[in-house]
Amino acid sequence: MAQAYLSNRVVTPTGTVAAAVVVEAGKIVAVCAKDELAGLATPIDRTMAFGDRAILPGLVDTHVHINEPGRTEWEGFYTATRAAAAGGYTTLIDMPLNCLPETTTVAALEVKRAAARGQTFVDWMSWGGAVADNQQHILPLAMAGVPGFKCFLIYPGCDGFTMIDQQQLEASLPAIAESGLPLLVHAELAGPIDEATAALRSANADWRKYATYLASRPDEAEIDAIRLMIRLCREYKFRLHIVHLATSQALDDIAAARAEGLPITVESCPHYLHFAAEEIGDGATLFKCAPPIRSGANCDQLWQGLSDGVIDMIVTDHSPCPPEMKRPAVQKPEDEGRLDLAWGGIASLSVALPVIWTECQKRGFSLDDLARWMSSAPASLAGIGDQAGAILPGRDANFTVFDPDASFTVTTDALHYRHPVSPYLGEQLYGVVHATYLRGYLVFQDGVITDTPQGRELTLS
Repeated sequence: MAQAYLSNRVVTPTGTVAAAVVVEAGKIVAVCAKDELAGLATPIDRTMAFGDRAILPGLVDTHVHINEPGRTEWEGFYTATRAAAAGGYTTLIDMPLNCLPETTTVAALEVKRAAARGQTFVDWMSWGGAVADNQQHILPLAMAGVPGFKCFLIYPGCDGFTMIDQQQLEASLPAIAESGLPLLVHAELAGPIDEATAALRSANADWRKYATYLASRPDEAEIDAIRLMIRLCREYKFRLHIVHLATSQALDDIAAARAEGLPITVESCPHYLHFAAEEIGDGATLFKCAPPIRSGANCDQLWQGLSDGVIDMIVTDHSPCPPEMKRPAVQKPEDEGRLDLAWGGIASLSVALPVIWTECQKRGFSLDDLARWMSSAPASLAGIGDQAGAILPGRDANFTVFDPDASFTVTTDALHYRHPVSPYLGEQLYGVVHATYLRGYLVFQDGVITDTPQGRELTLS
C-alpha cells in the first residue's frame, strides 16, 4: 500500500507545483496532480495534506564534523543526526578529521562504521582523508566506499589529520584522479596568514577585536590556494571541490577555470551568507571560523556568485565543540574573549535552512533555488544523486515539510545538537521545519524526534 503527501508547493527539479508525492516501500513512486491519484495502479492507503506548507527534497549536507569516534563529547552520530532531522536534512557526509582515528585508512573507516551503527536518525556517508603520508590508502578507501577525499593546505587544528603540502598532494593526485572521486580542499595557504599574524603580534593588536582576527586570515590566503588548486586540476585532471568559500575575490578565477572546462565545484556556508564582519562585536568567539566571516559587501558578492552559478551549493560546515573551547580559561581578565585562543567552528545543522531562506526572501531567490543549493547539488557532489536530493519517482522518499511563511526566534531548544551554543541565538528567522521524512518514516515533527534511529550508511551505486 502507498501513502500520498499533498501540498500546493511541491519543489521538484522542474519547478514548484501543486502535487501529490506518492510513496511506497520507502521510495517515491509518483509525483502527480491530486485528481490523478485515483487512476494510479498502486492503491493509496493514506493521504496527508499539507496545504501551503512546502514539500522540499530532504536536504543533503556534504560538510559536517560529527567527531565520532574519539571526540563524541564534541558531538556524535546520535546528536548530530537528531539535529539534522530537526533541520530538514536527511543525509550527512562526515568529514574525516576531528574523529579518532581520523578516516585516512580503510581500518579507520570501519571503526567509524561500527561507531555509527544503530545511532543515526538520518542517512550518512564519510569522506576519506588525503593527508601527508597516506597516498597508498587513497584507492583502497575509494574501493571501500568513500565518496571522495578531503585535504587541508594549512594546519587543520587537530594534530592527527596532517596538512598536505604541494609535493605530498601531487603524490596523491594520480590516485585521486584514477578514483574518479572529488578532492575537497580547505583552500587557505599558510604564507599570507603567517605574515599577517606576525605583523599583528608585532603591533600588539587586540585579539578580542574581530577585526584583528579577520586581518589575520586575509583574502590572499584563499585566493592563492585556489589558484594553486586550479593549476593542479588542469595538470592532473581530477575533480576539484572548494569547501567553504569565504572570499568573493576568488570568484573570477573560479569562473574562468570553469569556462575553461575544468571540473570544479564550489560551496559556501550559511555563516558567510548571513553574517557580516562589521556587525560582529568584540570577544564574540561564537563567530570564529576559518576562513573568517568577511564584510557585508563580500557577503553580497557571494550571493551574486550563487546567482551566477559560480558557487554550486550551500552546506553547513557544522563544526561543534564543547562550550569551554569557545571561551577558554584565561589567566588574565583582559584575555577573556580572545579570538586567537578560541576554537574555530560554527554549529548550524538545525537552523541552516531557515537562515538561508531568510536571506533568500530578502534577495529574491525561490524555493527552487534553495532546493538546488541545499539538496540536489550536494547529492551530486557525493555521487548519490540517483538516490537522494530530488523529489522524483525512483528516489528515496526523503523530504521535509517546510512552512516558508512562518517565522520564529532561535532558542536553545531548537538546536538539538550536543552543546546548544550558537551565534544565531536570539535571531528572528523565516521558515519553519514541521516534519522530516526518511524513506517514508516520520523522523521529526513539530520540535520532536518521533522515531527510533532509521538512518543507514549510503553507498555509491
